[in-house]
Amino acid sequence: MDEEPAQRHEIGVLMTQMGEAALAAARMLANTDGATRDRALAAAARTLEQRADDVLAANAVDLGAAREKGLSKAMLDRLALDETRIAAMVRGLDQIVELPDPIGTVIAAWRRPNGLLIQRVRVPLGVIGIIYESRPNVTADAGALCLKSGNVVILRGGSESHHSSGAIHACLVAGLEAAGLPPACIQRVPTTDRAAVGYLLSGMADYLDVIVPRGGKSLIARVQQEARVPVIGHLEGNCHVYVDRSADLNMAREIVRNAKLRRTGICGAAETVLFDRDCVATHAGPVLRALLDAGCEVRADAELATVDQRVLRATEDDWYTEYLDAVIAAGVVDGVEGAIEHIHRYGSAHTETIVAEDVVAAERFLAGVDSAIVLHNASTQFADGGEFGMGAEIGISTDKFHARGPVGVEQLTSYKYVVRGSGQTRP
Repeated sequence: MDEEPAQRHEIGVLMTQMGEAALAAARMLANTDGATRDRALAAAARTLEQRADDVLAANAVDLGAAREKGLSKAMLDRLALDETRIAAMVRGLDQIVELPDPIGTVIAAWRRPNGLLIQRVRVPLGVIGIIYESRPNVTADAGALCLKSGNVVILRGGSESHHSSGAIHACLVAGLEAAGLPPACIQRVPTTDRAAVGYLLSGMADYLDVIVPRGGKSLIARVQQEARVPVIGHLEGNCHVYVDRSADLNMAREIVRNAKLRRTGICGAAETVLFDRDCVATHAGPVLRALLDAGCEVRADAELATVDQRVLRATEDDWYTEYLDAVIAAGVVDGVEGAIEHIHRYGSAHTETIVAEDVVAAERFLAGVDSAIVLHNASTQFADGGEFGMGAEIGISTDKFHARGPVGVEQLTSYKYVVRGSGQTRP
């Protein structure tokens, strides 16, 4: 057997073993109560606090390798951990513990004329595969959310974050063991071999109930094309801020700057700012200069290109682009309807916001924009499960089936019907 088939065989054996262990763990986990799962998560949080130095050391190894590879500043920001980000992961775990246990919740109940009591009850999805790239914090968020919702998970992080994700995963496993749960409840693919991704997508249909991709366009496109089980995810985060004629100028300036520059590498970062034609003279200059002064490159249409000599001319491609960097496209539209039309044509159905004092205009925008998240007078960077009070999220879904928007604990459940009778038979 030559080397490549032998390698594929080894990956197949590894992934099959993980799948079988996941199924066994899922059956066991289905019979646990929420308090047990919460004990595991709380223990994982405390372990992560105690091992923060180990996680940072592992992250330093990953960052060193990433710099040698010449990864972009945005990619390095996604990969980097510090004490603040570790503390945020710990808070996320603690917040998930505090969430209500969704499993067994009665969503709806009704009694039929024949006396049957019918209940719709939340249940876990089962076994979830999660493929993500450079952000190591996804290891904690994804593992915790899946466990909280009674699901077993197989994690496959990017090679760039291999050491960081491994250190975080070890904390989750320690939490499972402290609560008497099998380590297979949260598994991590231990190899950086890309063949493991292919096998997870096309060779695990007997073990996985759903796959959630979290990463760049190429990864998500591949998952959506190759997966043999349902996929929850989004392809791009081409998010927009629309500045209405009624917008408060100071608010517009701060929201646009935050939406673009708070963190440029996340999917909720604004990639296009649109100005109502009736406020170009008053709002466009101050808003765009604030971005330029902060180091953001602005690519604008002909009408806005004269606002500042630093502004570059936009091309048609710019309206479609998810930069994930300190670059933004800027254009003029004819009011709310023009903004809705532009977003419909170029957007990715992720997150859009309107800055407006006119409530009627705001409500028209919120109703007319068909994206997973729409906001009024708030930054697009609030497109985050933690900010929605979900504790954390696995990602943002732009699908319309099953889950849309932040994918948190409830979105990782399905339901079944429980019917209670007293001897009824059907005539």
